[in-house]
Amino acid sequence: MNMYNILMASGGFWNVWPIIKIVALIVMALCALFIILVVLFQPGNSSGVSALGGTTETFLGKNKSKTFEHKMKKLTVFSGIIFGLLCVAFAIVAYFAAL
Repeated sequence: MNMYNILMASGGFWNVWPIIKIVALIVMALCALFIILVVLFQPGNSSGVSALGGTTETFLGKNKSKTFEHKMKKLTVFSGIIFGLLCVAFAIVAYFAAL
């Protein structure tokens, strides 16, 4: 017995919608909390007064892709994309559930 037969035997997708809605909201809340934490742990773009004096080339400037700051920026973008996709998917399914 495949998943489609099980779903149709239970009355279809809309009978399991409340469970899917709760799970989606929990995942969205966790993703939003993760985005908040990642943004809070990111270091600032400038380092205070030294930013006024101009730029100097440092070792970290050359290997920026390996730094903690770069990894945090990647995590922010990745988690933002996942959160956005979840929001769009949730809105689409909620729209069709209201019809």
